[in-house]
Amino acid sequence: MHRSELTIDLGAIRHNARRLLEALAGGELWAVVKADGYGHGAGDAARAALDGGARALCVATVQEGIALRESEPEARIVVMSPAEEVAAAREARLELVVSGGEIPSDVPVHLKLDTGMGRWGLSELPQPPANVVGLMSHLATADYDPAFALRQVERFREATQPYSHLTRHLANSAAALRLPDARFDAARCGIALYGISPFEADPAEDGLRPALSWRSRLAQVRVLQPGESTGYGRRFVAERPTWIGIVPVGYADGFRRDMTGTEVLVDGEPRRAVGTVSMDAFAVGLDRELPAGTPVTIVGDGLLIERHAEAAGTIGYEIACGIGSDPSRTRRVVVD
Repeated sequence: MHRSELTIDLGAIRHNARRLLEALAGGELWAVVKADGYGHGAGDAARAALDGGARALCVATVQEGIALRESEPEARIVVMSPAEEVAAAREARLELVVSGGEIPSDVPVHLKLDTGMGRWGLSELPQPPANVVGLMSHLATADYDPAFALRQVERFREATQPYSHLTRHLANSAAALRLPDARFDAARCGIALYGISPFEADPAEDGLRPALSWRSRLAQVRVLQPGESTGYGRRFVAERPTWIGIVPVGYADGFRRDMTGTEVLVDGEPRRAVGTVSMDAFAVGLDRELPAGTPVTIVGDGLLIERHAEAAGTIGYEIACGIGSDPSRTRRVVVD
C-alpha cells in the first residue's frame, strides 16, 4: 500500500486554461510547465493546457524542452532560462530566450529585457536580427504591488514599440488576471493554470479550479496521557488524555517541517498537525479514537494548498513543487 496518493485533474487544467484565455481577451496563452508542471507532471499538464487552448509551452531548461518534445512533437516550446546547449535546442526545435551575450543564429530567439526584475535581462534592446521572434520581460510584483508592475509595463511598451511586429509577452498569471495593460500578444501563465492563486487567496475568486489533490490515511491511532509527547523535540506534550493519529507522510514527501500547525481533513473533519513533522510521518490531534486506515486529505475536498503555504510562511508555488511523486512512496493518479 502506498503512503499517499496524488490525483491530477486534467479537466481542471483545461478549465483554467480557458479561464485565462477569457481574461486575456484575444491574447495567446503560453502554458508554463517547468519544474515538472509545478509538481503536476509536465507531460500531462502540457497536453491538458494545449487542449484548453494554450498556443505554446514554456520550460526552464533545454533538457526539460527535449523531454517534452517527445510527447508533444508539434508544440511550440520556449526555454526561458539562459541556455548554452544551442545545438541540442536547434535539433529539438526549441525556442531560446536570450538575456545577454551573443544571440545564437539558426534557432528562434526571444530577447529578454530587464524592466525591473533585476535578474536576467538586457538593459536595452539591440536591433533584433532576423531569427528573433519575440520580445519579453518579467514582472516582479504583479501579485502584490500593481503600481510597480505598471511601471514595468510602460518601460516594456516604450522599449519594444519600434518592434511591435514581433510577439511581445510580459504578463504572468497575476497580470493576466488583474492587469489588462500587461497582456500584449501573449501571457506566460504557470501557477493559475494549476488552479493555485497567484495572490495566495481562494482560487475560486478568479474562477480557477485546483488540479491537484493529495490524500493519505491514519497508519496508527494512540492515546497520549498527560505529560506524554509525540515527535522529535517533544514540541507537543499532552495536557490531558489526547488521541492522536499518525499519518505516513513527512518532509521527504513534501509535507514540510514548517507545516506543523496546519490543518488536514481526517474523515472529512479539520484536524491540526501537532508536534514536529518528521521525514516519514506527522501527527494529527483527534477528538476521539478512530480506526487505522481512516482517510486523511492533505490537499483537496476544499482544503487549499494556499492554506498550507500560509502556515509555512511561504507561497503555494513552493508547496506544489515540493510534493514528492516518487512511485516507491506515492501513487500518482491522473483523471480526465
